[in-house]
Parts: sequence; structure tokens; C-alpha cells
Amino acid sequence: MNIPLSAPDVTEPEIEAIVATLRSPHLSLGPRLTEFEASFTTLTGVDHAIAVSSGTAGLHLALLALNIKPGDEVIVPSFTFIAAANAIRYVGATPIFVDIDPLTLNLSPSAVVAAITPCTRAILAVHTFGIPADMPALIPIAQRHNLFLIEDACEAIGATLNARPIGSFADIAVFAFYPNKQITTGEGGMIVTRDPNLAARMRALRNQGRSPTDNWFQHTELGYNYRLSEIACTLGISQMQRLPEILARREQIARLYNAHLSDEAALTRPLTEIANTTISWFVYVVRLTEAFTTTHRDQIIHDLTESNIGAGRYFAPIHLQPAYANIPAAQPLPVTESIASRTIALPFFNRINESQIATVCNLLKQSIRRIH
Repeated sequence: MNIPLSAPDVTEPEIEAIVATLRSPHLSLGPRLTEFEASFTTLTGVDHAIAVSSGTAGLHLALLALNIKPGDEVIVPSFTFIAAANAIRYVGATPIFVDIDPLTLNLSPSAVVAAITPCTRAILAVHTFGIPADMPALIPIAQRHNLFLIEDACEAIGATLNARPIGSFADIAVFAFYPNKQITTGEGGMIVTRDPNLAARMRALRNQGRSPTDNWFQHTELGYNYRLSEIACTLGISQMQRLPEILARREQIARLYNAHLSDEAALTRPLTEIANTTISWFVYVVRLTEAFTTTHRDQIIHDLTESNIGAGRYFAPIHLQPAYANIPAAQPLPVTESIASRTIALPFFNRINESQIATVCNLLKQSIRRIH
């Protein structure tokens, strides 16, 4: 692609730091791991951070640590990346898909309440596209029904709500560092929790089930190799040092897009201002108006791709995907299905420039005009 949908931002000093780590005696479970984890306790104000191999691994360990098991139900949006629901199935539980708020695209608290049953054990709240979910509404719902609350903050590093950092609201929160995220470690994730017992269990589970008193060949319980290498942690440390400038740049890019598309009546642009909220810009996703169909949307994506511009549908509802054909939604999801059928993710990465943004927007408008 001449203008890709996403691109990692790795600097020469970061590469040099990785080379230095490669020359060190520690490539796993070393000092860089500890330092990277400490950067997240500082960011979130939460006492315990556990680095893992991916955001998906983090969600899996969170559910295991909370003893979510077969027969349990976990409420989750269908309008999100499939990893959130997959992790629920990894532990044998059932994802209960509920609808979203049409403005924030996050879990609708009223839909959550309607989906609670005697089998419900947890709510998995996704901060969609870096916009904080309605935690002030979800927290009392979870408390009232004695449910665990998990933040999927994989798209929301650095976001805040009511002056509190995302990741500080729930029993457990999980971040992710895939190359399209705000910061990257190549692959990687981070779990944060205030509960020392949960933290200790997740540390053991990520390291083949070894408790702190076990030697290398002693394993207290069934565990996993969900460790994050020193190489990845080194990159993560460097990226975290740049986080404020990265987030500021991504906000600037979003505002440039909004300005270039302000005259396009066929599009709903993403929110840029929400009261008492700092958005952490993960992607820039526009929505076609209801006059357009899914076929129209797919044609526009095709047109952009043919012009060597990355574009995608964010998100394909999980409950409509083949892997979930045997797990129907517990309630109708009209907002999810309507919005998902008309979304277009546009190129969004730290180093995109205004000329490229203008090119994307002009070609997008031309495609819309051809169709409508």
C-alpha cells in the first residue's frame, strides 16, 4: 500500500536499545521485564502489572485468575475484536453479546443489565477505539449483581475518564501492543490489578504454572508460556517514554481527518470531544449514513484499496462470524449490526502526514460520489 491502514513507529534509538539487550545475558524474565511492568503501575496508578505475550493472553489469564469456568456467562460487546470473546471460550464460559451505545460504540449499560442471568459472573468492558466505556455506570451494576468487572483496555492506553486513567477502574485490566496499537512491542500485552493474590496467580500462570516457591522444574498448577521477552520489553520501555508525544500526535491526526471530512454529509465522523474524557486514538473510523448499504461500504473499501490506500471494516460483529455460529446473541443487537455494516477504518498511524490524509479523504469522497 502507498498509504497503509497502519504502520508501527520504531525509532533508531529504540533499535539500538534492542541491540543492547541482545548483547546482554538476559533475554527472558530479566530486568527489562520488571522495568516495563513498573511503567504501567506508574501509568495507571495500579499496584501490580504483569507483562504477557499478547492482549489475548492477558484476557485469558484474567478470566482464569477470576475462576471463570464452564457454565459461567461473561457479558461482552459483539462490536469488538474477536479476541475478547475467544478468551471467554478458552475457559469454557459463554460470551453473552450485548448491544452498544450509538455514540461511543461501547457497551450499553442498560443492555448489560438486561442480559444478566443467574449464570453471569463477569462483565468484560471494551474501551472501543480508545474511547473509555461508561465505567461510572458499569461499576455499580457489577457491584449490585456481585459480578467481576474486567477492562479490555487493549485499544485505550493513556485514555482517562473523570481524571482517572483507564485501567484503574476494574478488578483487572488488560492492555495490548500489537503493531497497529498506540505503542508496540511487536506482540505483547500487560495486565494490571490492585489485588496481590490475583497478580501472584497470573504471574504463575504466565510462567508454566510455577508459584514463587517452585523451582524451574516444579509446577503448582497447569500454566502457560505467556511470557514476554526482554527484547519486547526493551522496545516497550522506549515506546512508553514516548507515549505522551505519540498520543498527542494521534489526536492531531484525528483532528486533521475531521477537518478534511467536515464537508462530507454522507459520513458520521468519530467523536473528538467527550466531557471529562481523554480519548486515546487507536484508529480513525467513519460511518456512512443509513442511506448506504453494506454493499456500498464494501465497494468504497474496494475503491480505496485499488488506489493503494489501506481501509477496513471495523468491526465485523462477532456474533455474525462463522466461528460463533453456535453461540447466538442473547438479545437483538440492532445498533451493533447497523453501525458495523457502514464503518470504514481509514489509514491511521503516527507518521502519516497531512498530504497523505488529504489524498485519502479526496479519494474517499470521490468513491462516495460515484455510489451516491
